[in-house]
Amino acid sequence: MMQPNEHAPSYYRASANAMAQRPALEADLSADVCVIGGGFTGVNTAIELALRGLSVILLEARRIGWGASGRNGGQLIRGIGHDVSGFAKYVGEEGVRYMERAGIDSVALVGQRIAEHGIDCDLRWGFCELANTPAQFAAFKGEQAHLAAMGYAHETRLVGPQDMSQVVGSTVYAGGLVDMGSGHLHPLNLVLGEAQAAEALGVRIFEHSPVLELIHGETVQVRCAGGSVRAANLVLACNAHLEELEPRLSGKVLPAGSYIIATEPLPEPLAQQLIPQNLALCDQKVGLDYYRLTADRRLLFGGACHYSGRDPQDIAAYMRPKMLKVFPQLANTAIEFQWGGKIGITANRFPQVGRLKQYPNVFYAQGYSGHGLNVTHWCARLLAEGIHAGASQGLDIFSQVPHMTFPGGKALRSPLLALGMLWYRLREVL
Repeated sequence: MMQPNEHAPSYYRASANAMAQRPALEADLSADVCVIGGGFTGVNTAIELALRGLSVILLEARRIGWGASGRNGGQLIRGIGHDVSGFAKYVGEEGVRYMERAGIDSVALVGQRIAEHGIDCDLRWGFCELANTPAQFAAFKGEQAHLAAMGYAHETRLVGPQDMSQVVGSTVYAGGLVDMGSGHLHPLNLVLGEAQAAEALGVRIFEHSPVLELIHGETVQVRCAGGSVRAANLVLACNAHLEELEPRLSGKVLPAGSYIIATEPLPEPLAQQLIPQNLALCDQKVGLDYYRLTADRRLLFGGACHYSGRDPQDIAAYMRPKMLKVFPQLANTAIEFQWGGKIGITANRFPQVGRLKQYPNVFYAQGYSGHGLNVTHWCARLLAEGIHAGASQGLDIFSQVPHMTFPGGKALRSPLLALGMLWYRLREVL
């Protein structure tokens, strides 16, 4: 039986590189910055701070990469939010252009980090957006033109419905947009490699160290069961697992369930038929499907975001029909891994990044709403800039976007949002 503080029983865990065991905090320590959370946000904020010469202690309640960072779909896709143009009234047209550029540059940042530290995480370039309807395919033409106008440096190409077999062995799509500047990777191996890089830069990392109390002041005190950390600045990088550690932030993010299955290794001809160019793929539905091949030719199929707060009892039984709707040729293929996890959803599908008004030495980033792999890395850089230099243009721009608190309190947030998402799903079929 899996221990609750160990990694989910995923394909990633089974194929992970060496997972170092790090000690729990058992002393009273001090640092320039204390980071809470051992996922992409926390680890990369620690790296960025250490590169700027600050001392950092990182506290993780369970294991590095335990949350969404170590169990997501592994799709490294450009973009920050679902449509940043709507934020022009808050940040202006120049701010929107910055956001759009950040959505591209954040992918490049991940690639640079992998290259600089020699991280073995199965990085492959190439992604295809999948249109479920002709109208969605028509919209891809505008998206491609907009990327070209921005000077996008990577190849993009439209794939018409008659040519979809070039990118996916399925008949359910109305077209696609291939983007060779996005891709896919093994997320757990990425965050594990980044943690090693952080430690090489002098970051002290403690696992199995849940924070019990925050004592605010000019110096923040962070208390755990076995010790404490005093720091001039604090970074909250807990995302969907913040819970009530900071109530001012926890009500602005809804933890939503997302689920993935992985097949047995596929024969090479079948894998080639399903995804001929080894792309990452994702459709446009509200409850989207996303999938890709792993390094050992398994189909990894995910999606079905749940807002009810209740996970399926049998993830494979829940997800398999969705996979077979896309790939009926896998009817006799075994499912060898099934797992789920929580992602942080915001009401406007835009990440929340900034500092607490009440305590300006407390910084945070959360609520990536499905774009976490690249955006976490970008937000980590913004946080480090704000802490080290006292100001950051990007941090200021992101902070200007307002974020509502989900109504209904903790007990009603999930049911209310589930009703709202049901309405959007009904619109798709009506």
